[in-house]
Amino acid sequence: MRLNVEINGEQRQADDVWEGESLLYVLRERLGLPGSKNACEQGECGSCTVYLDSVPVCACLVAAGQAEGRAVRTVEGLADGDTLDPVQQSFVDAGAVQCGFCTPGLVVAAHDLLDRVPDPSDEEIREALAGNLCRCTGYEKILDAVRAVAKGPLGKDTVA
Repeated sequence: MRLNVEINGEQRQADDVWEGESLLYVLRERLGLPGSKNACEQGECGSCTVYLDSVPVCACLVAAGQAEGRAVRTVEGLADGDTLDPVQQSFVDAGAVQCGFCTPGLVVAAHDLLDRVPDPSDEEIREALAGNLCRCTGYEKILDAVRAVAKGPLGKDTVA
């Protein structure tokens, strides 16, 4: 099948897609967007989290056919050209990026939280990020990064 999907605000097509292959596979292998990571392929780690019609989902659990005619926003789509989104920049500044495998999913999850709750409590941050596993950081720097965006001068208007 031919998959027609809006990716990061741009209409894209992928040909010869088996409707049951994962959206993650289509993004990475067919459309050349490697930001979302392929880790567990079971929706357990959160590394492949993307927005599907503005709702965060694990792209490994979404069949390509389910994305037909819908809008997908990946971690690449959070940046504005070469300018990182405030959440992305905060992860870099806080040292919350180590091996980087979990980072895309954590960034999308944090971005979604801050869009819904501009000044979340630590409990809200932990709950929002609970579906994302990290084996390197110990999570404290990740929490610091989210707190910095929430409490910093950037404010909700900069979280796009």
